[in-house]
Amino acid sequence: MLKTTWHRKSLTALAGTLALGVMAGPGAADETDARNILAAMSDYMTAQQSFAFDFDSILEVVTTEDQKIGLASSGTVAVARPDKLHATRKGGFADIELGYDGQTVTLIGHNAGVYTEIPAEGAIEAMIETLRSDQGVVLPAADLLETDPAAILLEGVTDVKDLGSGVIGGQECDHIALRSDELDIQLWIAQGDAPHPCRYSIAARTVAQQPEYTVVVRNWTDSATDAALAVTIPDGAEKVDAGALTRLTQELPEAFNTGAAQ
Repeated sequence: MLKTTWHRKSLTALAGTLALGVMAGPGAADETDARNILAAMSDYMTAQQSFAFDFDSILEVVTTEDQKIGLASSGTVAVARPDKLHATRKGGFADIELGYDGQTVTLIGHNAGVYTEIPAEGAIEAMIETLRSDQGVVLPAADLLETDPAAILLEGVTDVKDLGSGVIGGQECDHIALRSDELDIQLWIAQGDAPHPCRYSIAARTVAQQPEYTVVVRNWTDSATDAALAVTIPDGAEKVDAGALTRLTQELPEAFNTGAAQ
């Protein structure tokens, strides 16, 4: 009991110390520097005709008991502009693969043994919008894959901060924070000649306890091979109607009942 009490008091003291530390340094929150860092990342990403990376992600959800739970996944992304994309995501409840060749989105649910194909002509940006508007599917962190991601990230933003530097996976990064009425966004951007995103975190301000989605980028490379972009439908997979797309891309297990949006 004493050990538990000490542990709780230590956490409380630590939280207070961290809060004081954040409040004590408003001078570090330089909006001009933050906007310049974001612009440099955006220009770099837009200029890349081909790139690939691995990622780890955490989707944080809040239960009806106000308990925060993180659901972990890992995956890969390969891009060849203007209209080639291949992404995978594997977690404890889903094993998803998505490919786009400029004409068709192919979505495979490996754990369910099913796939679907959806017409979606145009560049990657058009495909992302088609999935969003026609199917109600929002690809996590897809803003970073579009041309001029800064313009998208800054939409509706009322506060921009430069929070100094941090280290992600051994890479020193510039840390910036963006805030709108609905979202808190944090970006850690690699310093140097290749200012790509190393970590992206987005929290919903209008939802209780601010559930959060975080992506950590690993093994960044400024080229994507043909093999990395290829999609192969597994033998025996059953083709399903496009209406099953939401079920295929769902990140929450069936045991989780989602509440009404807030």
